Amino acid sequence: MLRDLRRDLRTAASARRAEVNKWFFKTGPGEYGEGDRFLGVTLPHLRRIARDYQTLPSSDVVRLLHSKWHEERLLALFILVRQYAGGDTRTRGVIHRLYLHNTGFINSWDLVDSSAAQIVGAHLENGDRRVLRHLARSTSVWERRIAIIATYHYIRKGEFSDALAIAALLCHDEHDLIHKAVGWMLREIGKRNRDVEERFLRRHAQTMPRTMLRYAVEKFPDRLRRKYLGRLGAGGRRTAGPAASTGRLSRD
Repeated sequence: MLRDLRRDLRTAASARRAEVNKWFFKTGPGEYGEGDRFLGVTLPHLRRIARDYQTLPSSDVVRLLHSKWHEERLLALFILVRQYAGGDTRTRGVIHRLYLHNTGFINSWDLVDSSAAQIVGAHLENGDRRVLRHLARSTSVWERRIAIIATYHYIRKGEFSDALAIAALLCHDEHDLIHKAVGWMLREIGKRNRDVEERFLRRHAQTMPRTMLRYAVEKFPDRLRRKYLGRLGAGGRRTAGPAASTGRLSRD
């Protein structure tokens, strides 16, 4: 079954797309994706293959997750998400533990974003969410990103306390990928309840990284957005804040 999956994966591969992905995921020396390797398979193809092989045994899913190829790791996560959604209590527990034991291979923002809420967030809904705080304090940027993205599961349900707590822990993180993830989750909160997001921003906007703030207020009315970007404090005075980022406003 794994041999057939890999055959289908390589049939869908494109050398030209692989080169584009190497640039897009910043695989150069010193960049966050340094050394990552790509086959050049599109997301629609990956999702179709995940659907076709969603009964892949867990031992083979782990082999995919440990692959040197980015798309094989992403495909493993797509399959795990499908298996988790359709699994019983025992199966979901096994997948959750497998996920947390293999975070070293969930090592790109798209890998995290396609699975953390669906597996970690979902599994902790009725469990001990202190796991999220532990992940947020990790030395691994990917575990820290898992912590904040996992809270998207609760945000979608209108529950914001965990996302706000993790955002506060990560509010002064040094990594750009965390700035973007926290800002994104704050923006998602604001789309559902802007008052809640603004209460958080009034406490943290003056000191949070510029990119985080830009992501957080991206959907605000223009005048309000400009006030926050000008670091407008509660008393109406502007503060300098951290140096502005020149990063683009797409998610990552």
